[in-house]
Amino acid sequence: MSGGAGTILFVDDEEPLRHAAHQTLMLADLEVRLHAEAEPALAQIARDFNGVLVTDIRMPGMDGMELMRRALTIDPEFPVILMTGHGDVELAVRSMREGAYDFLEKPYAPTGLVETIRRALDKRRLTLENRALRSQIGGRDAIEARLTGRSAVMIALRQHLRTIAATDADVLIVGETGTGKEVAARALHRASPRSAGPFVQINCAALPADLIESELFGHEAGAFAGATRARYGKFEHARGGTVFLDEIDSLPLALQGKLLTAVQNRAITRLGSNDAVDLDVRFVAASKQRLEEEAAAGRFRADLLYRLNVVTLRMPRLDERREDVPLLFAALVGEAAARYKRPAPDVPGAVLASVAARDWPGNVRELRNAAERFVLGLDLDLGGDGGAEAPAGSTLAAQMAAHEKSLIAAALAAQGGSLKDTYEALGLSRKALWEKMQKHGLSRDSYTADD
Repeated sequence: MSGGAGTILFVDDEEPLRHAAHQTLMLADLEVRLHAEAEPALAQIARDFNGVLVTDIRMPGMDGMELMRRALTIDPEFPVILMTGHGDVELAVRSMREGAYDFLEKPYAPTGLVETIRRALDKRRLTLENRALRSQIGGRDAIEARLTGRSAVMIALRQHLRTIAATDADVLIVGETGTGKEVAARALHRASPRSAGPFVQINCAALPADLIESELFGHEAGAFAGATRARYGKFEHARGGTVFLDEIDSLPLALQGKLLTAVQNRAITRLGSNDAVDLDVRFVAASKQRLEEEAAAGRFRADLLYRLNVVTLRMPRLDERREDVPLLFAALVGEAAARYKRPAPDVPGAVLASVAARDWPGNVRELRNAAERFVLGLDLDLGGDGGAEAPAGSTLAAQMAAHEKSLIAAALAAQGGSLKDTYEALGLSRKALWEKMQKHGLSRDSYTADD
């Protein structure tokens, strides 16, 4: 994209008019490229071209009308200014209906030419800025679609993820079983400049012990018994993309040393070879164990840990974001219904309240299983003591407050954020509901259907 105010593509087959326009626009401190024919100008037009087209209508070969039509095929919002002779005004009016930005009747005043072009350049700048903003918002929506939740901890997590996605830094994702470490890794890949490349997931705990090195680094023919031909390893398959090392703590210590070399040098050597193969990959590792403790106990290499955790993402447990549970459950019900090719059932408020109130030690994975059972019409087994967001050992008042917050959040989710329906469902006055929402930091905007 050109810098500054933008570039003007000026097309006219008459050299004196091109020369005059060049002087006028240069004096106005505008960048202009002069063309006697349409084709060279058309070749420069693209959706991200920061500039406008000014063209005469009557030209040999491709005329101005055809040039405009082709330019608008490339980008329907591209500003085209047509220059017409006195007898072509009717043609120019028709061109406006076909998408021309404006037209100038010859002979035009130099100030009129400059003013019209400046307006068109402003329009183009706004168009490109709005497209860039929509693209950014689309990226955020894609991340939020994968990492659902309006709690403060999830908002912070998504913001952290968006910040590091644009970089090429290696990332360590930590969290208990079922918190969504793989989901976060995939979201990170999708939001990164590497999204067009492969996402290669490697479950370190599931690799056969005698084949781990070959699986990761590949081998040459004859490297070991049974290696009849050369084979790429998973790292080479991921070139241009992301390597996700799940359960990295399960990797044997001997292999950890070779992985450290690959991460440091961004290169690997296949089994049976002495030649290094360059790697253009990003490493994302995940662990449910505290790797600092594993390193202190000698079960994980500290130097590998320091290489992998350039950035660390911590996935919260569900009991740390209990107010997200109703909306998350409803979203998982929709996913399960689509997977089983069934209509998505309505989730009663009582079910949402029960889901929000109980503990989910298996986190999102366990909640997803419950959503699938609900879609299949099976018993949800929502009994139990309800759990609480407050940590063990909290006072009774703290546990009651956490339980109250989860019930109100569930009711708001069930009623689509409608305060009237919510306070009526809970048997509260409007004032009482509002005070409790203020107390617990809940906002109706987080539960409206169109949010």
